[in-house]
Amino acid sequence: MPADSSARVELDLVPVELIAPRLKKVALGAVVIGILLAVVASFFLPVAVASVLGAVVAVPTAGSAWVGLRRRTWLSDNIIHARGGFRTKQLAVAKVVSAEVQVRTARIDQISLRLYDGNSRVTIALALYTKGGGRELPILSLRKLADALWTSELVPAAAIASVLVDQLKAEARDAGLNERPLYRAIELVRDAGRTPLATLTDREVAALTG
Repeated sequence: MPADSSARVELDLVPVELIAPRLKKVALGAVVIGILLAVVASFFLPVAVASVLGAVVAVPTAGSAWVGLRRRTWLSDNIIHARGGFRTKQLAVAKVVSAEVQVRTARIDQISLRLYDGNSRVTIALALYTKGGGRELPILSLRKLADALWTSELVPAAAIASVLVDQLKAEARDAGLNERPLYRAIELVRDAGRTPLATLTDREVAALTG
């Protein structure tokens, strides 16, 4: 186990900081529209009813934006922490009883890692691809995630760790998409006609390495 395994490593494919300005604008816009609607409605309806109407319009959108601003996933001490709107789930990677690679094909293709330790389930987006490009987890995040998976005695977890090691090597040398295991997972699923959602078998995961 690496000596610095306790250091926090972010596992968000798209950092919240990148989308925070848009989420804040969405939340503010929803509140403003809700207030305006309530004011206008108050001329025709009781104030209490108008206020409820404004809240019905503003709260769901503003609440979703707030949850998006809070959402974080990180790794520390081989524990994955997944924070949502009101609670933070913790998953012990060394104790996982299920480890799967899921591929979703659409206009934007996504490869995710799904883990379950008997108590909590966590899904980590590993990469997003569009035609000719995409976004992948940074090298440090991949390396720490692979190191954590190696601590598990589960064979599929070790196989996925090998895929992540090959992926980070490909990213480090700026290899083409066709040389990257995560992108090859997309091609494998498309070639097999298993769209739009597929969970790779152990044999398919093994085929991504080497």
